[in-house]
Amino acid sequence: MYLGIDLGTSAVKTVLVDDAQRVIASESRALATASPQSGYYEQDPAQWIEATFVTLDALKASHARALAAVEGIGLSGQMHGATLLDASSRPLRPCILWNDGRSAAECRVLEQRWPALRATTGNKAMPGFTAPKLLWIATHEPEIFAATKLVLLPKAYLRLMLSGEAVEDVSDASGSLWLDAARRDWSDAALAATGLSREHMPRLVEGCAPATTLRRELAQRWGMTKQPVIAGGAGDNPAGAVGIGAIRPGAAFVSLGTSGALMAPTDRIAANPDRVVHTFCHSIPGMWIQAGAILSAASCLAWVAHLFGVTEAELLAPLGSRPRAPSPVSFLPYLAGERTPHDDPAVRGMLDGLSHGTDRAAIVQAVLEGVAFALADCRDALADAGIAIAEADVIGGGSRSRFWLSVLTNVLNVPVHRFAGGETGAAFGAARLGRLAVTGEAIGDVCTRPQRIETFEPDAGLTDAYAERLPAWRELYRPRH
Repeated sequence: MYLGIDLGTSAVKTVLVDDAQRVIASESRALATASPQSGYYEQDPAQWIEATFVTLDALKASHARALAAVEGIGLSGQMHGATLLDASSRPLRPCILWNDGRSAAECRVLEQRWPALRATTGNKAMPGFTAPKLLWIATHEPEIFAATKLVLLPKAYLRLMLSGEAVEDVSDASGSLWLDAARRDWSDAALAATGLSREHMPRLVEGCAPATTLRRELAQRWGMTKQPVIAGGAGDNPAGAVGIGAIRPGAAFVSLGTSGALMAPTDRIAANPDRVVHTFCHSIPGMWIQAGAILSAASCLAWVAHLFGVTEAELLAPLGSRPRAPSPVSFLPYLAGERTPHDDPAVRGMLDGLSHGTDRAAIVQAVLEGVAFALADCRDALADAGIAIAEADVIGGGSRSRFWLSVLTNVLNVPVHRFAGGETGAAFGAARLGRLAVTGEAIGDVCTRPQRIETFEPDAGLTDAYAERLPAWRELYRPRH
């Protein structure tokens, strides 16, 4: 038995997976995000631990025998968050999250201080990454910066609480701007540019490698017969890639979670930081992921559901399974700023084309289309790096909507596929990494592609209609910085 724990932005999801790679049980607990002012997003690390323990306590209550047999644990987590710890490993402040936009000025400072940043990390300095957040802390909260002894990404903090050891995997670390992506090791020059050193960083391992073991007292709490190995794990998107078997070049996929991304595994670095394409190490040795990322995806649907005071299911039900034509309304999904291709933390969302005849369905469809158009921007940025997308698998909560996937296939003009349980892909991928850390099996034997349950094919009429709409949608963007 193996556990996969995904520390997401909106929830912690834990899955229990057997030796035949069947999900025996799953538990989820919601997380709250604070926004002290516009563009600022933070979470209290204590709630990550509480939510994780609640899911494991629930699994013990419902599946005690299976939980007792767990041999390996894999962790997946929201990337880029800055968790600052003191000399006693206590958090000094709330974690600044991946979608926080406060450090735009520090990004410019960082690139000036370290001109080799893009060549070394494969990325452009953006507020979402971890390193600029530390420069912001040094400027605005110098007493906290001075007291900082260890900087951890969210899932590394969870691992610290589970094991007592500070360890990170290279996929998550490559979203910090402190990693030399080609060497898969910390860059001393990058750390020095933010006033830090290796002493402030956790030990690095590959995602499928053993990292540490679960604390004895926690193994006893959950009735485990041995102390399970904890794998290096992965950032949420690399873990999702492992969950759907996207471990080789050509296996592109879309993540429709709180944020969104279009990702392509590669066996070489194909960086395009000028178009805001992200370069991350894969959680598989010798592989990387090139990604176009958008800051708001399924969170846009959650926003409009809150606006209308209904559930997301109630919003989607009247739309049916496929669009007949593009919505007369256009939506920019920049509710928290945007990454690919704009790198603009200050931009905000927009509804355009409203009239007295606009109904709720037109607005909801426009929201889904706006996210799809933003992913088309990611597609084109990847194409500029030499990565052509011929088809794409879809994971994340948004993959449950057949209407949304129909929109996506016609906007991207490629077939898209969904899986059963695609919304828990990152947790399942983490469980696979936990298994590999225990068994040492061949990666390709474990990280197989799950059965696709549905394929969405482009419709020529809709594809042409969306292609015609896309340039006008792009004209709506106006930089605010």
